[in-house]
Amino acid sequence: MTSADTRDVIRVGSRKSELALIQTRHVIQCLKEYHPKKEFEIVTMSTKGDRILDKSLPKIGEKSLFTEELELALENGRVDFLVHSLKDLPTSLPEGMALGAILKREDPRDAVVMSKKYKDKTLSTLPEGCVIGTSSLRRSAQLARNMPHLKVESIRGNLNTRLKKLDDKEGPFAAIILAAAGLKRMNWEDRISELLEPEDTMYAVGQGALGVECRESDLELLPLLEPLYDVETTIRCVCERSFLKTLGGGCSAPVAVSSTLVDKELTITGAVWSLDGQKEIKDTLKSKLYIPDDDGKPPRKCPYREPKLYCSVTPGKVSGISLMGAEQLGKDLAKCLIKKNALQVMVQARNEILNSK
Repeated sequence: MTSADTRDVIRVGSRKSELALIQTRHVIQCLKEYHPKKEFEIVTMSTKGDRILDKSLPKIGEKSLFTEELELALENGRVDFLVHSLKDLPTSLPEGMALGAILKREDPRDAVVMSKKYKDKTLSTLPEGCVIGTSSLRRSAQLARNMPHLKVESIRGNLNTRLKKLDDKEGPFAAIILAAAGLKRMNWEDRISELLEPEDTMYAVGQGALGVECRESDLELLPLLEPLYDVETTIRCVCERSFLKTLGGGCSAPVAVSSTLVDKELTITGAVWSLDGQKEIKDTLKSKLYIPDDDGKPPRKCPYREPKLYCSVTPGKVSGISLMGAEQLGKDLAKCLIKKNALQVMVQARNEILNSK
């Protein structure tokens, strides 16, 4: 395989949507700052999740909906790395694949976009019976719990498509809920009517962060990606991914998180709901992590061992001890919820989805 130092063009895999391309170009631009002589070529493709729009995500199946085709291209060498919204990436990657970098997180919160008819309203002040569009079970369950006066209907498609459906005067939607990060990256902040704080509406694992997936064996490419790592984001996202991986969750059950890292203390809250939001299992854990002060140098790595992955994340310039602590905290939180019967709630939610029309 050609070395990343010698290959003329580094090929980058991306979904075809406008947001995916904006995110991919952002990663390339960041890399060019560190490697100005490198050339990059974007290779676009559609995924199963992009093509099937007449079914809800849980109905299609939860694994690799937005990544399978991209990862096949990565495996066979058609592309050198992939750019993902981290929330779309399963917590376990295919064998031989790894996250080579996690970039600084954008706003992880959910955003409400109101139709013109209700532009001066908030979710809490919308008239009873108004329809809110979302394709996320996590959002639907929290809406049902916190805003029982509203109705929820599924809405699929990329950001452009969903906003077009919202703006249709004949359409049913009073508002839709989207990730704030996507709207901000598209320069559509003016469409945000309300930001939902995680105390009221928790977000998806990895939401707001971009992940770069590559072949674990591509030892020439990995050092090129290393400058992209954001320490705080990586630690928080490893903890969140560890929580979800231990639970065995995905888009087929309402699971959400929120996390902070302040003065080297990592705090994570995780929750699971029934589909109607009536059952909630929630807990918070925190841990003081050993995080070496950043002196501009990568952390020392043991020369006698293969690099360890943390929920498929390579350590990059982040201390392995820090990531180990983050991974363990996520596991511990999941185990707390499991003791409170979280798995039974999740299984019931999956069964209800499978048995629904």
